[in-house]
Amino acid sequence: MSRTFDATSTADEVLEGVDLSGKRVLVTGVSAGLGVETARALAAHGAQVVGAARDLDKARRATEAVRGIELIELDLASLASVRAAADALNAKGEAFDLVIANAGVMATPFGKTVDGFETQLGTNHLGHFVFVNRIARLIKDGGRFVSLASSGHRYSNVDLEDPNFERTPYAEFVAYGRSKTANILFAVEFDRRHKSRGVRAAAVHPGGIQTELSRHISPGALEAIVQRLNADRKPGEPAFAFKSIPQGAATSVWAGVVAPGELVGGKYCEDCHVAELTNDGEAARSGVRAYALDAANAKALWGKSEEWVGEAF
Repeated sequence: MSRTFDATSTADEVLEGVDLSGKRVLVTGVSAGLGVETARALAAHGAQVVGAARDLDKARRATEAVRGIELIELDLASLASVRAAADALNAKGEAFDLVIANAGVMATPFGKTVDGFETQLGTNHLGHFVFVNRIARLIKDGGRFVSLASSGHRYSNVDLEDPNFERTPYAEFVAYGRSKTANILFAVEFDRRHKSRGVRAAAVHPGGIQTELSRHISPGALEAIVQRLNADRKPGEPAFAFKSIPQGAATSVWAGVVAPGELVGGKYCEDCHVAELTNDGEAARSGVRAYALDAANAKALWGKSEEWVGEAF
């Protein structure tokens, strides 16, 4: 690759000189924040964008400036909505060059989805698991799937025996960590299953960004997290700084249309590069935990996910 990018790069900088005319992209979560900026940047460079959102009125207002976007209704916390949205896309039969699973929730109080799954696992992982798998054949040969994960995966590995905290005391960030690890593992196994036809999948961490995603976190709690990150930083490492939304969208578009598929396929990316393995815990500033890229773990989660949703892919 002739250009290099980092944590400060924006989506437009990553896409500079890239012509996406004739490309068709699906982005979930286009009612606010990263989803809107990701859709805007891709459309600005010529892509035809289909945006999915639970609240279509909110999404229409949020995407007024996005050129030619098509909106579809998708409530990831309801498998009936997920299946209906996927069925509608399959009925139209229009293929995608790129699917970005961007939507999600973070650190929510304990709750359950319509189908009885813990809110964060059900929304962040299982909703996307069913949706993306149902439309997988709409992804063109040589296409790409990007799953938005998080450094929060370091809070916890998945728990395949107690996914809904029926025997485990609920903790908001443990649940978030489980769901974000699941997002990575989904990309790992999806990549393995589809790379024979040139479709590659990557998980990405957009960075620390202040968006609606943090609406369930009290200001004091967010400040405490930042303080802990700074207290644990390594010698010479700069203080933690939040990214802007355009910077946060950069790694998604980098992994989706700029980076070579063989570089990012089955990998976890951050700051527009493939992350290195780390044994550091939740306060680590970078890197991916080994359990999130483990092939056996990914296969096991896939099998359990099929069992939970009652559908095989």
